Amino acid sequence: MWLVTGQEDPIPNYQCREHSPLAPVIGSAASQVSIPMARLLGLYRYPQISYASTVSLLSDRNEFPSFFRTIPSDDFQSVGLARLVMHFGWSWVGLIAEDSDYGIQGIQIVKEEILKAGGCIAFFEKFPPVYSKKATDHIIQVIKKSSANAIMVFAVEQNFAPYVEEIVRQNISGKVWISSEGWTISFFFAKKNYLRTLSGTIGIMNRKGDIPGFQEYLFHIRPSNYPNDFTKEFWEEVFDCKWPGTNQTADVTLDIAHKACTGEEKLNELNNAFLDVSNLRYTYNTYTAVYAVAHALHDMHTCKPGNGPFVNKSCANIWEFEPWQLLHYVQNVHFTASDGMGVFFDQNGNPPPVYEILNWHITPNNTLQHMKVGSIDFSAPKGKELLINESAIMWNGGHMQIPNSVCAESCSPGYRKAIRCGEPVCCFDCLPCSAGEISNQSNATECLMCPDDQWSNERRDKCIPKLREFLSYEDPMGATLAAISVFCMLLSVTILCIFMKYRESPIVKANNRELSYLLLLALVLCFLCSLVFIGQPRTWTCMLRQPAFGIIFALCVSCVLAKTIMVVIAFNATKPNSNLRKWVGPKLPNIIVFVCTGIQFIICVVWLANYPPFAEKNTKSQTGIIIIECNEGSAPAFWCMLGYMGLLAIICFIVAFLARNLPDSFNEAKFITFSMVVFVSVWLAFIPAYLSTRGKYMVAVEIFAILASSAGLLSCIFFPRCVIILMKPDMNTRAYLMGKSIKKY
Repeated sequence: MWLVTGQEDPIPNYQCREHSPLAPVIGSAASQVSIPMARLLGLYRYPQISYASTVSLLSDRNEFPSFFRTIPSDDFQSVGLARLVMHFGWSWVGLIAEDSDYGIQGIQIVKEEILKAGGCIAFFEKFPPVYSKKATDHIIQVIKKSSANAIMVFAVEQNFAPYVEEIVRQNISGKVWISSEGWTISFFFAKKNYLRTLSGTIGIMNRKGDIPGFQEYLFHIRPSNYPNDFTKEFWEEVFDCKWPGTNQTADVTLDIAHKACTGEEKLNELNNAFLDVSNLRYTYNTYTAVYAVAHALHDMHTCKPGNGPFVNKSCANIWEFEPWQLLHYVQNVHFTASDGMGVFFDQNGNPPPVYEILNWHITPNNTLQHMKVGSIDFSAPKGKELLINESAIMWNGGHMQIPNSVCAESCSPGYRKAIRCGEPVCCFDCLPCSAGEISNQSNATECLMCPDDQWSNERRDKCIPKLREFLSYEDPMGATLAAISVFCMLLSVTILCIFMKYRESPIVKANNRELSYLLLLALVLCFLCSLVFIGQPRTWTCMLRQPAFGIIFALCVSCVLAKTIMVVIAFNATKPNSNLRKWVGPKLPNIIVFVCTGIQFIICVVWLANYPPFAEKNTKSQTGIIIIECNEGSAPAFWCMLGYMGLLAIICFIVAFLARNLPDSFNEAKFITFSMVVFVSVWLAFIPAYLSTRGKYMVAVEIFAILASSAGLLSCIFFPRCVIILMKPDMNTRAYLMGKSIKKY
């Protein structure tokens, strides 16, 4: 108050001197001291420049309009610490802070930044600046029970020291301690019994700088040059000596225990941390603060009237200026320090936020060394603010690999995170992706569905093309069915040739020669049409195969029906006065074949005209397989075609069954009856088998039904006749046939 009012007993808001004796104030170091000072000095607009006060509250220009500092605000420190944590992938972090403006405000920003970046807080504890055994015991238990390996402490050295003592006493090791600026450089924690616990600590610190000539200045200090009590006490401490006459009653004893100080001892021969100018931080900040004031005063002094910053472009008088006038120049000061760094203040009185990242190494001499392993420069381009040399970091226990601090291990590709109920988002289980889904990155929150034409691989980390399935000629089943089809077709052609060669024989004539030829030709086509079902379905094959199969089979059954009806008519026409004689001949069977086949043809034409079949890729029926199949276009039309064919077969079966007792010589009814039993049985079994299969097996079922029913017709109707023609020619005579017929009749 004397500085701002000019009197021993101050009177608030009263100044008894015409001009202030004060320019700026350099200090203080502690934030709790700087805050009340800044409130008071701000009332009078006296510039205040602190070299160590970091609390973010001091950046409030409304409350502290004249406060500046040469050390970055805790806002930047907190953000930097949070980025450091996330850089190493520590998503499960414990936070401890002293219960003060410095600790609480700083750690709160750290917490917010970690949560914003996707990390989680394992625990958040604060302790009083005054030692408390209860608080100490509680925090130690929290640390021991927590699974977090990374623990950040936002405090100053002297307040955190009792807790470190207890941590060392209870042998809590294996943790990564992240230090705030308040204890990153601590000579107290450099004790040898602390090294095992605190080695590997990583933290940030305001950058160090070089002061030209400072070391030479220290080395030339002599008690004769600076004759004061502080210099003498310092001399006694560093040289372990005593000044003669300092204690007259104990001179004899002192002479024995200590050597006498001469004042000629050389400081440059000592190995003392106080004289090490390679690590100047707060000293450099003080040096920068003084130079900032010097540059501000210089700018004031060099102001030219008419170009000044005040009313009417006036300048301040360097000998008689007001505090607010100097405040203007301090706010706008800008110069380059001796180490090349720019010095200036932003609108909140803060300097450029630059930090060094320090790692606590144990040297071979079992001493602690603060090793620079990176830097944080918030004025750097985005993405380049944080620079770390990870290979230079030594973690607790001498390990070089970055330790883990996670609530749950990372989910590898092929898995997704499932948050545990009631726990933070960083605590999760890893569940494998379902079939058809993948995750191609670690810690995926959800699995991605593969496209319709792709499927997940076994590891569920990549979509691969689905297997394409259809009944091909390369497939053993397809090749077998094709071979059977060709064989049966050749067999049918062979029987047709036999019938044509022996066309004049009685047994060929007796069995309606023309219908037999047509039936054999239709069976050849039946066996051939099954080949259309094999191979990759295409639009034209899909449109051809079912209608072709339906029409050809209708022709076969129509021929069999015509043969059966003609057998009935032939025997009934021999009765006296029978009206059926006019139907004997080729006209009726041709009409039957034409009409029955024509109805099936019309059904197929309507089907193709309105709902034509087409090839499609079925991705839903089977897992991981694309079934290339024919979509029939209209299921009712398909079943209508099969139903009509079944109706013809049933009619044929009934007629043949009724004609089974006619004379054997000419009667094919028994063979037709048996062939129809085979035919109907095959197609009745086909329906459930067809509906219960998918893919190539469904096609194979239909081909099998075609081959089986066709082979049934071929074997039941024509094999017995071929046996007689080729192996029993004595039975292939008119006399034999007529004699047997008369005997039977």
